[in-house]
Amino acid sequence: MLIDLLVHNADIITLDPDHPRARSMAVHHGRVLALDPEPAPRARRTVDAGGTTITPGFGDAHNHMAWFGLALDEIDLSGVTDLERLYALVEERAASLPEGAYVVGSGYDNTRIGAHPHRRELDRASGGRPVWLKHRSGHVCTVSSAVLEAAGVLDGSAAVPEGGIVVTDADGPTGVLEEQAQNLVVALVVPYPVEVLADAVSRASRVFASEGLTHVTEAGIGNGWLGKSPMELAAYQRARERGTLQVRVQLMPTVSALHDLRGDEDDDMRFGLDLGIRTGFGDDRVRIGPMKIWLDGSLVARTAAVDEPFCDCGHGSGYFQDDPDLMRRQLLAAHAGGWRVAAHAIGDRAVDLALDCFAEAQERHPRPQLRHRIEHAGITRPEQVARMAALGVTPVPQHRFLHEIGDTMLDAVGPERADHLYRHASFLAAGITVPGSSDRPVADGAPLAGMQSMVERTTSTGTPLGATERVDALTALRAYTVDSAWVAGEEHERGTLAPGMRADFVALAEDITAIPSDRIAATPVVATFVAGDCTHGEEALPSTS
Repeated sequence: MLIDLLVHNADIITLDPDHPRARSMAVHHGRVLALDPEPAPRARRTVDAGGTTITPGFGDAHNHMAWFGLALDEIDLSGVTDLERLYALVEERAASLPEGAYVVGSGYDNTRIGAHPHRRELDRASGGRPVWLKHRSGHVCTVSSAVLEAAGVLDGSAAVPEGGIVVTDADGPTGVLEEQAQNLVVALVVPYPVEVLADAVSRASRVFASEGLTHVTEAGIGNGWLGKSPMELAAYQRARERGTLQVRVQLMPTVSALHDLRGDEDDDMRFGLDLGIRTGFGDDRVRIGPMKIWLDGSLVARTAAVDEPFCDCGHGSGYFQDDPDLMRRQLLAAHAGGWRVAAHAIGDRAVDLALDCFAEAQERHPRPQLRHRIEHAGITRPEQVARMAALGVTPVPQHRFLHEIGDTMLDAVGPERADHLYRHASFLAAGITVPGSSDRPVADGAPLAGMQSMVERTTSTGTPLGATERVDALTALRAYTVDSAWVAGEEHERGTLAPGMRADFVALAEDITAIPSDRIAATPVVATFVAGDCTHGEEALPSTS
């Protein structure tokens, strides 16, 4: 038999309990054919792995691929630590643009630079051009006067959407728009052309492949302040057709992309997408995932709905994104129609709302196979952990937040609630699956960086954050492989390297389960393979025919 690929001279961590380690792997038709085959079969391609450690390909269960891809062409504000530098970058970019063109920047953090930018300073720096600066959380932005004027904010003609705030001072609007108020800006710039979005997806895809990612879940396409176009799915299809989509993708339509449906009175799908498309539609490369609904905001922006007030900034207890009863009815309708639901809930008050809705949904229409999710689950009390386990609801936390924004989260919640932040070990102890995810570009999306944060749980200043929630490196690896596949309902297809599974794998320079934790993030990704084809590092692990 002549197979497609033989990988040998490798240290393979299969994560398959029946064959946990191997030295060689046979691949045929995009799937693992055998581990340690004896005698070694003839192959069209043979790869000498050079002693590298091979693991299943990494999966990110919550990221924003198009947003990240677009941000690669915008002003990078993620490392800015003072306002004057931010304004200088705006001025520099504005000078290179034609008059009237938008100056767009991404990733600023008011807690790092001391304050949000102000529209009047943006006016000065940009020479009056429209400026749109996106906060790293995605839940806040700051715009210049030209944008506020175009949106009808300055003359008072604009209606502020429910669940949003236009921040003001003694002189009127400051330019800061929170949560749903960002739709006032989004309405001016979307929809992006599908070709522009396809290019953004392709740029992001190249970065993902270089980090060992073989599957990602895009957490919000279509309408709403995060959506880039009502035809956003077409951008992923176009990138795939062009051969530039180098990862498998599951896509979450936003709740605002769903609508009432007319069907037979006996049909249970009354709320969804046209033609009855729902979770699971698609193939192994591009597939529809859960419906995404935002219940609250962000810890960094102090807009998350919490039970106890924030300890700083006088921001109260946050707020919901919309009328709670409306969001409840939307969630119930999506569940009844067979949708898996991904409910964004960061504050514990929002987590309570999500759990109440999921409990009611399962009571009315029992569908335990749907594996509903709570995105982020940033603050969870012990009784909420137990309730998640009882309801079969999966939290999808982002542990890299602990390193990148852990200090400001501590400022927000205080030491009494520190152990409730972005749990891990407690979820596992309750029997809950915990997938790995990043929320990129909110945080560094490299899976190895996320794994290191799972193991260490320290902030960027070295402060321990929830030390009892630490896990070992093998558990962290499982989160980004086995468990990210499980939450997507694809554990029988990917996540382990066993006969019959998809041949998605990554070659690492070291065994991350056997090195000091402070070296995990820096471990080089030597090569990445999807369905047995190299998507990154072909020059490092060349194949012979």
